[in-house]
Amino acid sequence: MSPKTSAFSLKNVRLTFLVLLILPIAQLQAENKILIPAAPQVAASSYILQDFHSGRVLAELNADEVLPPASLTKIMTVYIAFRELSQNSLSLDDMVTVSEKAWRTPGSKMFIEVNKQVRVEDLLKGVIIQSGNDASVALAEHIAGDEQTFAQMMNQQAVRLGMNSTNYMNATGLPVPQQHYTTARDLAVLTRAVIRDFPEYYRWDAQKEFTYNKITQKNRNTLLWRDESVDGVKTGHTEEAGYCLIASAKRENMRLVSVVLGTKSKSARANESQTLLNYGFRFFDTHKLYDANTELASARIWKGSTENVSLGIVEDLYVTISRRHYKEMKASTNVDVTIMAPVEAGTQLGTVNVTLRDKLVSSAPLVALNAVEKGSFLQRAYDSALMLIDK
Repeated sequence: MSPKTSAFSLKNVRLTFLVLLILPIAQLQAENKILIPAAPQVAASSYILQDFHSGRVLAELNADEVLPPASLTKIMTVYIAFRELSQNSLSLDDMVTVSEKAWRTPGSKMFIEVNKQVRVEDLLKGVIIQSGNDASVALAEHIAGDEQTFAQMMNQQAVRLGMNSTNYMNATGLPVPQQHYTTARDLAVLTRAVIRDFPEYYRWDAQKEFTYNKITQKNRNTLLWRDESVDGVKTGHTEEAGYCLIASAKRENMRLVSVVLGTKSKSARANESQTLLNYGFRFFDTHKLYDANTELASARIWKGSTENVSLGIVEDLYVTISRRHYKEMKASTNVDVTIMAPVEAGTQLGTVNVTLRDKLVSSAPLVALNAVEKGSFLQRAYDSALMLIDK
């Protein structure tokens, strides 16, 4: 064998050895990585897919782009009405006199008649199921006196909910260029608030038709007929906004919210929404880990009326992760080293961290579940002495 051949063979041996050395490392890295298919291509100007409980965003495109919301506006209209009902400022049996302005409002109609009286419950169903612009204006005028004042209420609630890229000019979603706008992300925030805060009224979103004044109209959300897990929420359409749909579906213990804006047709908005929902349910799971206001840990508190303070979380803790990895999750509590009395209930004294393969999945404040007052003079003196000894 010539020297040249020998050198070439030795080089091959070295390369083979290096490949054998590197392959197991690469294989371990691949095994440690959780593989999830990319979100599907969705033919829409903007969209977002979010888990209802955990808030995790599973897919999005241009979710913060400011766009006209069309009739998706009416979700805020009914949200305000629901708040008024919950505060006893409004009753489902209240009778609303229909103004000429409400009666003349263009676009989709419930077909209420001017100067006639209509129950608040019927108006709400006319907005939710029939998408009636006339019903929206009638509700707004009854609650706030006029639609302009009602729009101010809408914007106040948007700010309170953290809808930072939203501005309302009316209760219907009729176009006001450059002034009436929102984003897919903000609409997801609002939709989750409606479902969370008012489940007793949200059930109307699943109603497939409503009859008023002997006129029956079907719910425009065609997913209600296609997918039995879908129970809402709202369609919208104007020339400027395109065809839009917010959908929510619940399968087993998991609920998803999808917002799809700016598709080209009624069928497209339904198809693209269905695609997003199927993707979320197929590749992700949501689990409730801890209940709110339940003791998760107990910590030593110094100079207090008791030696320990109970710690927990303010809201139920949910996590959304890729399927089949639930058993790999780990939860840990990190508590402040030195806690001194007095402590008010709700004071943050640590955190709960949830990890999956050493990656942080979720975190929540760990708070005092009960107040602890200052201890007596003797208790404080005793604890002061103990603390000096511990140092």
